[in-house]
Amino acid sequence: MLFKISLSNIRKSLKDYAVYFFTLVVGVAVFYVFNAIGTQTAFLSVSEDHREFIKFLVQAISAVSVFVAVVLGLLIVYASRFLMKRRNKEFALYMMLGMSKWKISALLLCETVMIGIGSLFVGLLIGVGLSQVMSAVVANLFEADMTDFRFTISGSAIAKTIIYFGIMYAVVIIRSGIVIGKCRLITLMQSGRRSEKITMKNPWLCVIVFLISAAVLGYAYYMVGWNQMDLGPKKILAAIIMGAVSTFFIFWSVAGMLLRVIMSVKGLYHRGLNSFTFRQISSKVNTTVASMTVICLMLFVTICTLSSAFVIRNNMNRQVEENFPVDFYGGMTHYDADDKEWNNPQFADLEKYYEMKGFNIADDFKEYFMFHSYCDPDFTVFSFIGDRMDEFTSENQSIGVMSDYPIEIVKLSDYNELAKLYGRKPMELGEDEYVITATFSGMVSVYDWLLADKPEITVFGNTLKPRYDKSCYEIIRPSMQPLNAGVFIVPDSVVDESGAATAMVIGNYDASDKEAMAEAEKTAREHFEAARDEFYSDDDGGHSQYYTRIEAANDAIDLGALVTFLGLYIGFVFLVSCGAILALKELSESSDSASRYTMLRKLGVEEKEITGSVFTQSAIFFALPLLLACLHSYFGMRLAKFMLSMLVSGGIFKSMLFTAGVVVLIYGGYFLLTFIGSRAIVREQK
Repeated sequence: MLFKISLSNIRKSLKDYAVYFFTLVVGVAVFYVFNAIGTQTAFLSVSEDHREFIKFLVQAISAVSVFVAVVLGLLIVYASRFLMKRRNKEFALYMMLGMSKWKISALLLCETVMIGIGSLFVGLLIGVGLSQVMSAVVANLFEADMTDFRFTISGSAIAKTIIYFGIMYAVVIIRSGIVIGKCRLITLMQSGRRSEKITMKNPWLCVIVFLISAAVLGYAYYMVGWNQMDLGPKKILAAIIMGAVSTFFIFWSVAGMLLRVIMSVKGLYHRGLNSFTFRQISSKVNTTVASMTVICLMLFVTICTLSSAFVIRNNMNRQVEENFPVDFYGGMTHYDADDKEWNNPQFADLEKYYEMKGFNIADDFKEYFMFHSYCDPDFTVFSFIGDRMDEFTSENQSIGVMSDYPIEIVKLSDYNELAKLYGRKPMELGEDEYVITATFSGMVSVYDWLLADKPEITVFGNTLKPRYDKSCYEIIRPSMQPLNAGVFIVPDSVVDESGAATAMVIGNYDASDKEAMAEAEKTAREHFEAARDEFYSDDDGGHSQYYTRIEAANDAIDLGALVTFLGLYIGFVFLVSCGAILALKELSESSDSASRYTMLRKLGVEEKEITGSVFTQSAIFFALPLLLACLHSYFGMRLAKFMLSMLVSGGIFKSMLFTAGVVVLIYGGYFLLTFIGSRAIVREQK
């Protein structure tokens, strides 16, 4: 009998609350898809470097899955609350017919088990199918060969999904039993007659709270949007706390002011069903201030997470092409620890260290260029800032923790040879001129600010003036990111060879296909390491570094994949959670208010007007947290852009558009399903 009743209840629930079951199925499918990545990629021909990274990616996804499971668990518990509220009269009827509370709990247990098994089965079935599509996405990201790929099912991902969701359903069962145990028959019978109480808060108090909250939120916006150089971990945390608390009180004050404001506009309030519509909205907002706050903050995190992930993913490969135009870079720095200065008269002859190990550097490259940079111990960052240090410190308070260091210098002839290898335009300088090259955004703005006054510099006893009033966006060392924090180009006659600091070799391999490139790179790396060991054989000072375009491209792919997968995983779950919570709340409200719509029909209100009222309520209910979240996201992305500037360069507009599309698709989809479901519930009472 219990099974029969449970099955009947599930059919009814599927009709009334399809959003809930749809969310469960989607949650299971998404959880399986991301946790099955390790199994899916095992059958792809991925390079060894990428395979090691995929292992790290799988571990990262497993760690994030714990957080995702908590979010989905809270969503399921929250949703079950509304499903039980919808069935209060049904539970009252069971009690009147003599059914004990423990039998009602057993009925709910049976239903939950059946729902859990059904959602797990359907979700896993969809997840297994989608995971095959995910394999193609992974293959595209990691440039893998799918020749050996075959249809696979991840047993570990299935087991993990069943365990995590089994725990969630167990929590729902325990909570439902506790709720049923505390229920009283009279309370259940009168639940349909009680409406949400509209608390008419003091309007002046609401205005004061709103203004204070807006002011605090505005200050938090200023901190993250225009004062990034002065931000540390503590200040960022303070801005987050201020934003979260202000969000809560903004919703609290708006909930108290909304109906009062609308009522004061007589022409609007008394038009059509507006008086009914806005009273309904006011009731919903008043009772969901905490929920609105959480949803708003989750949407904010989702938008910023997705946008930042897409910014990194879209710009990494482009940056490798722009900032790493050659195949190989190697550099060796000599530093005298006793004198704390660079001093190596044989620095220019890096080629001899290759010969000492029995190698000819010309055999490693089709074309190459060897040169070195210089440093004048008296020409430092702080000496360049000079008399404007106090002004600079007041504008950029983080300079207080910045150490002074000698500025790197490159001869004009070396730069022009380098530019030729990079495919860039050569540079011209007068004998008394200098140019600053920089790509790191934070330092570019500093140099441009300083160059506006055309400051003169003294390098190796020579006074030079700037050729331009802005820095030049040019690279010296190739890298994956725009990391040139400032290199000064000066005439050859100015440089003192005793100031040689870093010996560098930059070149292109004599190879055309992928296999030949890999072999040439292996040889170039081995020879450079051998020459480096010879270079430092009698001196423990200094350091060396080498980097290749293949490594840069692989790092770009790996980083892009990491942020893409984790961003989509977290963003998708958050969006689904936000949409589901709002949808369930709205559907529950529509069910509770069904009798009111019946009364409207008896008063002669047309069905078209009722449908319009339902649409307006759903639209405003969904729009309120989204609008504030978008405002939060605008300023949050200003901070994200500043923080990402050391990693990627480029605009965020396209990424924001793509994020907007994802939000509209998922969040807007839930809104549409909610409106359709609410309209259907309202029309049942016709």
